Amino acid sequence: MGSFKDVVGHRDVIRYIQNAVKENKVSHAYIINGEKGSGKRLLSSLFAAALLCEKGGPDPCNKCHSCIQAESGNHPDIIWVSHEKPGSIGVDDVREQINHTVAVRPYQGPYKVYIIPQADMMTVQAQNALLKTIEEPPEYAVLILLTENADSLLATINSRCVMLKLRNIKDTLIHKYLMERLAVPDYKADVCTAFSQGNLGRAIMLANSEHFNEIHDDAIHLLQRIHEMELSEIIKVVKHVEAYKIEINDYLDIIMIWYRDVLLYKATKDTEKVVLKDQVNYMKEQAKKSSYEGIELILKSLEKAKARLRANVNFELTMELLFLTIKEN
Repeated sequence: MGSFKDVVGHRDVIRYIQNAVKENKVSHAYIINGEKGSGKRLLSSLFAAALLCEKGGPDPCNKCHSCIQAESGNHPDIIWVSHEKPGSIGVDDVREQINHTVAVRPYQGPYKVYIIPQADMMTVQAQNALLKTIEEPPEYAVLILLTENADSLLATINSRCVMLKLRNIKDTLIHKYLMERLAVPDYKADVCTAFSQGNLGRAIMLANSEHFNEIHDDAIHLLQRIHEMELSEIIKVVKHVEAYKIEINDYLDIIMIWYRDVLLYKATKDTEKVVLKDQVNYMKEQAKKSSYEGIELILKSLEKAKARLRANVNFELTMELLFLTIKEN
């Protein structure tokens, strides 16, 4: 499990948690809000372990009986709320796992900690059921709600929880982690850091993904030859790219970083700050051909394409329009 010292970034949130444990000023309910891969599960695990550590925290000691149980996932006073339906947490899940058990005192520690992953997937009925416990909790109960979008929770729940927001991590910290902890080569660490947009979990996933390399190579190959392609060839590429529907944001992010590099080089003639360093020669050529307005239009079109795909606009039409904009600029 490690300790809070092993967490990359989120120093303010960690300091708040440690002070709460150390000064015994623990609230009955918390929301840890951050995008997927930001470290919510790790922080909540460490928080729960620190609360129940026999040495008294503010870090888990990782040696006492309680910490060993927490590490193995078998601590009787740390309850991870699960749900069978993939898209929602229902009222029965909340009632059976929280409401019907919260009156039972902790088995061995001073607290009974409930952790609800994907808490923003709770139905309104489930949230109302949870609200009863949050409004009148036993003194030993601590609820930790993990969310990607806390605004989707009822205002009455948000107002009764301490909000801990996870911010983006600095690129330098992510890059250092990839190189020192995962032994990722310098160039690949540059690319994964740029794509992660401040999310360490995403950077790690990309660094370990062979599929990402395939998507990366396909996108780069398209950019190298799109200006010479006929419409029929572009339509073929669109059909090919449809295989990446699930990872389409990664594909579009590669194109976005490529054109940001082109824009950076065009403005500064500096190749040191370019992310995709093996593409410098192609970028130099592109910088000569494209105007500043044309590059800005492409970058805006990429954001529009992402928004359209999120709104379930026709995939082929969205990608065709995007590729034609890239070809013409």
